[in-house]
Amino acid sequence: MVCWGETLLARTRGAWAVRETSHPPTFYLPLADVASAFLRPAGQGSFCEWKGPARYWDLLDGVRRLSQVAWSYPQPLAGAEPLAECIAFYAHDLDCTVDGAKVVAQAGGFYGGWITPDLSGPFKGGPDSSGW
Repeated sequence: MVCWGETLLARTRGAWAVRETSHPPTFYLPLADVASAFLRPAGQGSFCEWKGPARYWDLLDGVRRLSQVAWSYPQPLAGAEPLAECIAFYAHDLDCTVDGAKVVAQAGGFYGGWITPDLSGPFKGGPDSSGW
């Protein structure tokens, strides 16, 4: 579940937990389970060598705005096709849970992993971890 204050942004049982070396899982939620009225395209995007071209998203409710708080891969590379209709959220400024457990955001501004109580690190993103 993903909430922005009192606003429910997403609730799903169909998320993909993507695991990459030295990272906690990144959860990609089906767009069909996300309140898309709050999403606005943002930024220039980026490119992941494993997943392909990324699109970034702001959250906007008319008064509040969170910049580039989510990303998606609308045209993923071969092998990442299940992510085509999904979106991932940075947990830093949101209230996120997995099976009722509160999520802690992965350290750093680049990484979007969600750390649940059952995981232990160290994880990439903290001080002195860029060379891992």
